[in-house]
Amino acid sequence: MTIKVLVVDDSGFFRRRLTEILSSDHDFEVVGTASNGREAVEKTVELRPDVITMDYEMPVMDGITAVKQIMQRCPTPVLMFSSLTHEGARVTLDALEAGAVDYLPKNFEDISRNPERLKQMLCDKVRAISHTNKRALSRPAAAVAASQPVAPRVLPKAGATSREATRPLVTRAVEPISTAAKSSPPATKARPKAKNYKLVAIGTSTGGPVALQKVLTSLPSNFPAPIVLIQHMPAAFTKAFADRLDKLCQINVKEAEDGDMLRPGLALLAPGGKQMMIDPRGQVRILPGDERLNYKPSVDVTFGSAAKVFNDKVLAVVLTGMGADGREGARMLKAAGSQVWAQDEASCVIYGMPMAVVKAELADAIYSLDDVGPNIVEACI
Repeated sequence: MTIKVLVVDDSGFFRRRLTEILSSDHDFEVVGTASNGREAVEKTVELRPDVITMDYEMPVMDGITAVKQIMQRCPTPVLMFSSLTHEGARVTLDALEAGAVDYLPKNFEDISRNPERLKQMLCDKVRAISHTNKRALSRPAAAVAASQPVAPRVLPKAGATSREATRPLVTRAVEPISTAAKSSPPATKARPKAKNYKLVAIGTSTGGPVALQKVLTSLPSNFPAPIVLIQHMPAAFTKAFADRLDKLCQINVKEAEDGDMLRPGLALLAPGGKQMMIDPRGQVRILPGDERLNYKPSVDVTFGSAAKVFNDKVLAVVLTGMGADGREGARMLKAAGSQVWAQDEASCVIYGMPMAVVKAELADAIYSLDDVGPNIVEACI
């Protein structure tokens, strides 16, 4: 089935180049182009594309405003283009909060220098996000956050300082496409059983920044277990992403460094481009990214090391994302007696990673994104 694409950019050269690249692949049909955000909204409603490629800086209406209006009027998967700068980082996270699914860097030099690589990246990204769950798109992060007031702090965050907000550029490697099962299991309604967990481990990819924000902001400052986070993201942006989560959450969040100790109420985010493991002393070890592994960081690597150290005392959660990273790590955790939860299909942006865990019959519970955070609290406190 042909994937219909709307190309939005104020640069005529970029519109033509993207149209040429996509049209050269039989999977795609460029059904229209737009030179500003307002035109993009109008053509989305008129043409009903399967995917939109969207620039940020445009006349009449910018890309972020356009994404917000598109999600309100006609939710459609959006692939943002942005620069690899601090401003580009802020814009990209704003776009994800508005409802965009993924991003690619906008680099004109790459277009002329390595056109085949650009073609593969673009086509893979567009093909992948065409599988986005549009029901999940209708609830962007900003709306979700607004509907979930944060409870008063129980305890002050350790070492809290007044820092300026830092917003990250969120990206991920292109991943294999997973098609959702014809009839996925329903979400678990039963409340989880409380247990003295030594670690909560959360793995995610596409849609993960929004999902992690939703889950982590529901945890109280006196949360009793250490947390490790594995989000497919490049090296340049994990620290900024961790800093931003730290400002939004009652718990502490930081990018993991080699030798960091696990401690209650601290979430350690695996640094991009590397692997994060846990040693028997309760320290995290940050290792170079192995070229033989598709994902750096990899959920499987961290989950597997947690299984060896903590046996049956791990609560692992696999959230939205493409591919199957986390399935083999979940298998190791289950063999050790730990609990594995998966996000349900209805609330996933991409039902790939959780589906892989569910289809392998490794999920002890399947929860809607709205229920993951409260149930983690229920299980651990």
